[in-house]
Amino acid sequence: MAIRHGIDLDKARALHARETADFLARRPRSLALAERAGGHLLFGVPLHWMDDWPTPRSLFLAEARDARLTDVDGHVYADFCLGDTGAMFGHSPAPVAQAIALESARGMTAMLPGEDALWVAEELSRRFGLPVWQFALSASDANRFAIRWARAVTGRDRILVFNGCYHGTVDDVFVDLADGEARPRASLLGQVYDLTEHTRVAEFNDLEGLEAALADGRVACVLAEPAMTNIGMVLPDPGYWEQAQAIIRRHGSLLLLDETHTISCGPGGYTAAHGLRPDMLVLGKPLAGGLPAAAYGFSADLAARAQQAKRAAPPGHSGIGTTLSANRLACAAMRANLSQVMTDDNYRIMLERAGRLAQGLRELFARFALPWCVTQLGARCEFQFAARPPRNGSEAGAGQDEELERYIHLYLLNRGLLITPFHNMLLLSPHTEDADAQRLLEVFGEWLEQARA
Repeated sequence: MAIRHGIDLDKARALHARETADFLARRPRSLALAERAGGHLLFGVPLHWMDDWPTPRSLFLAEARDARLTDVDGHVYADFCLGDTGAMFGHSPAPVAQAIALESARGMTAMLPGEDALWVAEELSRRFGLPVWQFALSASDANRFAIRWARAVTGRDRILVFNGCYHGTVDDVFVDLADGEARPRASLLGQVYDLTEHTRVAEFNDLEGLEAALADGRVACVLAEPAMTNIGMVLPDPGYWEQAQAIIRRHGSLLLLDETHTISCGPGGYTAAHGLRPDMLVLGKPLAGGLPAAAYGFSADLAARAQQAKRAAPPGHSGIGTTLSANRLACAAMRANLSQVMTDDNYRIMLERAGRLAQGLRELFARFALPWCVTQLGARCEFQFAARPPRNGSEAGAGQDEELERYIHLYLLNRGLLITPFHNMLLLSPHTEDADAQRLLEVFGEWLEQARA
């Protein structure tokens, strides 16, 4: 009998075979669309990530509203993925949908500023304490542009990231630690130059490693999530950021915080909730209620240096920005979302419900005597196949098990419960009902009863 993480793999595999057959039998419309898509969409999906769900064939969506999805075969799901944070406050929030409908008839893009952009910048300044802002279409772009500004104003060519990080599709960040050495991430396709020439990598929560990586004064910025979220959630040690910020500033580097996922912590993200003081800050996915939009902010000093660097450069394209950045439609959606959806009251609801779900998961694992842990980060929580919460990317990676994740996720999905496909993260929106969370715990318990060793 093969046992892993307290699970009998023979039982789990036999159960998964039945679940696979059940998925295929009950979704003829999705199967038909998947067959059509195979001829015209790479991997049969419009974005190859959409092929990473635990389903044997692609699940095609008909509608998403609040915290519910309906597939083309009529099956309804309680959605704990929420577009992997893109729909963190629910699908199609009414104020955002209304703003999009109104603005779409008034001009969607013009490459000229409007009042909505100014309102959003003022509101972001109030929430995050950074006075000056720019806009982009995605957090990937915002991170990419912020790195350029950091290099331009410091005259330094290196950046530093943390092992196992995720900052979108920025080439510079696809560097991991392997046997103590920085190496380009093996999964990155089409890479033709050595990323380690300009990117350094350290372990999260390792102050000595951070100090050593910055010591020669060549690092323009440290790009980091305040808490890691994509390798598996990793929280900072008590006092870590206070000391890390001091180290970064002592060596003349800038701190660039990516709050794209950690905005789940509150209206001002982890930064405001814990009093961090970044030089730059990036926001992405949920900012416009699911419409592509992102923003990145500057401290007053850095903004002055950035403007000086641009004015001192020869005329021409800076390599920063795209034609559709800060388009009118996105700015209207951001204003509606910030003013009416990303509110203190909605955050209170989300955090309370996430706390109850996290505690329910802990009690569930204790009941089955499983050596699994649960981490909560604001409105998101995650279970990991490890006895204690990881402290860095290496520990988080060691606690992942893609095989078990697929088995658990498909079992839940077949019973109308959708969680994030890339890891074991659950996100709770203002529309997520306690009854759905309780149902998830009950169904998860059913799987554990059948698959445990």
